[in-house]
Amino acid sequence: VQLVESGGGLVQPGGSLRLSCAASGFTFSSYSMSWYRQAPGKERELVARITSAGGSTNYADSVKGRFTISRDNAKNTVYLRMNSLKPEDTAVYYCKRGGAFDYWGQGTQVTVSS
Repeated sequence: VQLVESGGGLVQPGGSLRLSCAASGFTFSSYSMSWYRQAPGKERELVARITSAGGSTNYADSVKGRFTISRDNAKNTVYLRMNSLKPEDTAVYYCKRGGAFDYWGQGTQVTVSS
């Protein structure tokens, strides 16, 4: 199992980014996928989750209406579109595969600062 995140970077408050997580080594379309984040000195927290076929999503209250999780099962990729970014969104963002065992990517840094 391999999960590789990309798309992070430095963005000004109010800006947007799209994160991608490319998956391999398993049947991607059979698993729910999630995005988590961890800010310095804080615990890792769930940001968004999407079911295996993409029919259902859920979000942390702090990102509802600003972030959108989606997936392309033909490309084995899950995305996180982040709009109206705030300094408090600054964190390392990780994707995680659902199922009996946790698999994590290496993370991608998102910094929101002017």
